[in-house]
Amino acid sequence: MSVTARNDGRRRLLATAAVVLACLGAVALVVGLRGQAGPPMPPGEAAEISSAEPKRSREPEPARDAGSTAVAPSPAPQQPSADFGPIMDAASPVGITITAIEVDTTALVPLTVGPDGVLPAPTDFATVGWHVRGPNPGQLGPAVLAAHVDGPDGPAAFYRLGELTAGDEVSIARDDGTVARFVIDAVNRYAKDDFPTSQVYGDTTGRAEIRLITCGGAFDRSTGHYVDNIVVFGHLIG
Repeated sequence: MSVTARNDGRRRLLATAAVVLACLGAVALVVGLRGQAGPPMPPGEAAEISSAEPKRSREPEPARDAGSTAVAPSPAPQQPSADFGPIMDAASPVGITITAIEVDTTALVPLTVGPDGVLPAPTDFATVGWHVRGPNPGQLGPAVLAAHVDGPDGPAAFYRLGELTAGDEVSIARDDGTVARFVIDAVNRYAKDDFPTSQVYGDTTGRAEIRLITCGGAFDRSTGHYVDNIVVFGHLIG
């Protein structure tokens, strides 16, 4: 073989090798681009991809306004506190004035419920008794005062109690120098066999109130007592 022929063969071999190397470089570049790492796949999403199905896209997130700011929820409105009206400190009553029925006396005596569960009237027909185991007049709850309607010698302290009407006022002087003023809400008459104990002695309104009690209705000569009770309901106004 001549030198020229050998050189031609060598050149053809080098040319072929160059083509092969060029092709291999192109393949390497394509593989490199395809194998470039993208964003990591969220956990669990790979399980949704089936070899027989195309990859399903994730649900798009709602667009956010870049200029908006988060607004904190408003607190629930608070309920207004209960208004019990005026309330006074404890002080014993020393006088009672009811201008509408011409009552004005400082003759007050303490009363307690007897073994029979009844609050007795004062032994003196001219005096007014107050229930010492209940609230004092002006304190929270019902203060109870009682007196006779009449006696052997004529009218007693609460003789005209049944004449009171809603809107009339009662003033109770107290031993601390203060005066508790009440306005009348209602005047009712009850049979003694149907006396409203819970309404008279129970705190049914949550404010400072007063109850004035005397006898009323027909007089039963066989028992020497009246058949009814008159009860005056009022509340503190100052």
